[in-house]
Amino acid sequence: MKLIASDYDGTFTNRGGVDDARRQAVARWQKAGNKFGIVSGRSIDFLPSTLARDGVQCDFFIANNGAVITDGTGAILAETHCDGSIAPTLIRAMFELGCPHASVTTAFPCTVYPALREPKAGRYTLEDLPTVAYFHQISTVLPTFEEAARVTAEIAKQFGEWVNPLQNGICIDIVPTGIDKAEGIRSLLALWRIAESDVIAVGDNVNDAAMIAAFPAYAVENAVESIKALAGRTVADLTELIEKEL
Repeated sequence: MKLIASDYDGTFTNRGGVDDARRQAVARWQKAGNKFGIVSGRSIDFLPSTLARDGVQCDFFIANNGAVITDGTGAILAETHCDGSIAPTLIRAMFELGCPHASVTTAFPCTVYPALREPKAGRYTLEDLPTVAYFHQISTVLPTFEEAARVTAEIAKQFGEWVNPLQNGICIDIVPTGIDKAEGIRSLLALWRIAESDVIAVGDNVNDAAMIAAFPAYAVENAVESIKALAGRTVADLTELIEKEL
């Protein structure tokens, strides 16, 4: 049995959505006795319902870049969160570094802004943000790849004791220290007693680097050059990967 751990945005799906060839390839892979799942910076509130809508039955989800691990129904198997007491200080620093907002994955998912013209449900400023007991991830977006890289490095420098900032193109996902996609996969493998050599990782962007480096891997052809170099193997898309591995 083999296990494919696929990034979502830009790898499993793209602007054209999910085509029938990809759905059928995943079904063939699973029918052959293998497992397939998504490893993403997206939250678990998004992934199961979206993949079901797309007609794809996943065996597992690893959400928030490894912070939340679930079975194919979205039932949590393991999770790691960061002490929420650091959230206000971290978010303030993000604003000082030029981040336009901070989306917080917590008990009450919300977005924090430097200022708001009027209050809206799920939107706060730091001054009216309710107490954050914990968070799985805090995300933001910058104007350019270079700006995202600069801010990612600065957050790591200032807050690396508590969090691990991961660049994903022009986005930044900030998760608990020690967490990344590779660690999320390893946690799942330990639960299911699957060997690391039986994993096939596939991705396209910088936040996929940990899993691409840790396991046998492919990059999709639209991947950034650093991920292509790290993987050493490139496929047009997930359909071609499955055809090769079957």
